[in-house]
Amino acid sequence: MTGPEHYRMAEEILAQIGTDNRAADLIAAAHDAASAHATLALAAATALRFADGTTPGSLWEAWYRAAGPPKPGIGGRP
Repeated sequence: MTGPEHYRMAEEILAQIGTDNRAADLIAAAHDAASAHATLALAAATALRFADGTTPGSLWEAWYRAAGPPKPGIGGRP
């Protein structure tokens, strides 16, 4: 799973928690999973930067698709 994919998974899990009426222990487990994905996304984003602070073009595009400004439509992302 790539960094942008971890980011999107964390967003999806958190979105599901907001609409879930399950028991508190299941919500806590989902929150923990989202936190783990967000941490892995952060590690991936940090590791992929060049020494001069730039990111390779194809990686930048993948991150922008995952975490860029929301667009109208289902899920709010392209």
